[in-house]
Amino acid sequence: ILGLAGPGKKISGIMPCTVIRPGDMADNILDRRKHPEWNGERTKMVYSFPGDEKLWQRYAELRAESLREHGDIRLATEFYLANREAMDAGAVVAWPERFNHDEASAIQHAMNLRLQDEAAFFAEYQNEPLLEETVDADELTPDRIASKTNRMKRGEIPIGCNTVTTFIDVQANLLFFVVTAWEDDFTGYVVDYGTFPDQKRAYFTLRDARHTLAAATQTSGLEGSIYAGLERLTANLLRREWPRDDGAMLRIERCLIDANWGQSTDVVYQFCRQSAHAGIVMPSHGRFIGASSKPFSEYRRKPGDRVGLNWRMPGVRGRRAVRYVIYDTNFWKSFVHARLAVSMGERGCLSLFGDNPQQHRLFAEHLTSEYRIKTEGRGRTVDEWKMRPERGDNHWFDGLVGCAVAGSIQGVTLAGMPTPVPSTRKRVSFAEMQRRRR
Repeated sequence: ILGLAGPGKKISGIMPCTVIRPGDMADNILDRRKHPEWNGERTKMVYSFPGDEKLWQRYAELRAESLREHGDIRLATEFYLANREAMDAGAVVAWPERFNHDEASAIQHAMNLRLQDEAAFFAEYQNEPLLEETVDADELTPDRIASKTNRMKRGEIPIGCNTVTTFIDVQANLLFFVVTAWEDDFTGYVVDYGTFPDQKRAYFTLRDARHTLAAATQTSGLEGSIYAGLERLTANLLRREWPRDDGAMLRIERCLIDANWGQSTDVVYQFCRQSAHAGIVMPSHGRFIGASSKPFSEYRRKPGDRVGLNWRMPGVRGRRAVRYVIYDTNFWKSFVHARLAVSMGERGCLSLFGDNPQQHRLFAEHLTSEYRIKTEGRGRTVDEWKMRPERGDNHWFDGLVGCAVAGSIQGVTLAGMPTPVPSTRKRVSFAEMQRRRR
């Protein structure tokens, strides 16, 4: 077409295009090293993202909560307006006037699009799609997981285990829990799982739960039913002695409780502070750390913080005054699936109690309710986990992941995994400090 002008004349060619995936035609044409004659220019919605990721993480939580409660983003917008100066710092957008009626700025609009679908945002609006590679070679199926039984009785612990952990996933109508026992090298055993209240049937979903927290606790309010449910469930789990093969009796050393859901966060913190098992229970927050997010290894360690393998426990501060743990859900979901993929009998294997795969069918479906996509960004490659549209509940998957994090907190380690080394400060004498000032 460019040659149709005839001898001695030129035609200007303009190609508006969007990069769908790395290496496609648009990506090649826009690369000036490959096609300098096109003078490719990648226009973006955002040329520089805001610097305060912590505030935007809180914004994301409020946005999700507001959409669930009100069907809009009013709570998130109120938070943004109250912290706009700090949340806008460092951001540069191409079109400052582009935002919707329920938003306050183009920066907020762009971050909403990113939160809605990060992969689509970087492709459609940034012209820099994240590299994606679906991981399916070692993908676990419900049948494969359910068949990993170790013939141990429910509630019994193998002789090699020294650590028992549990995780409670908090929902409005049910509490989902998982109990695991760990050997020192992260060989793990699921010794129990279930819900409170017990649904008394082999197959159910959260949506069709017949026995609910409100009915079981005889309380009318949401916070009251969650608090009462946590009291009864932890009393059952944490006061119980779990028998080991050699006759020893073990107790749960660490119980993490999901505090991510906005409506239950305060009551979870209140329960952990007031519980008779306050030294064992701890609020937990899973964080989606994608390829474009700041990894845990880059967070600056503050006085009082405790840091582990992709988890950290900030020092106690603020109005709640309860220590909590934050962990990278993408890393730990991949970690758990890797343990489930290890063959029976090998070190680092994770197996289920009993000898009947059918009894674990629902549990296995929870564990395969998400799939992972290998994504590249900011010079690193990570697995990003996403929900399968055809499967609804993933609560026991979250529970098993939380049990693994709790095991790591208690000192369980996998051979070959990096162990964070606490930073040490060199002692300096007062005389040396005086000399340095001169």
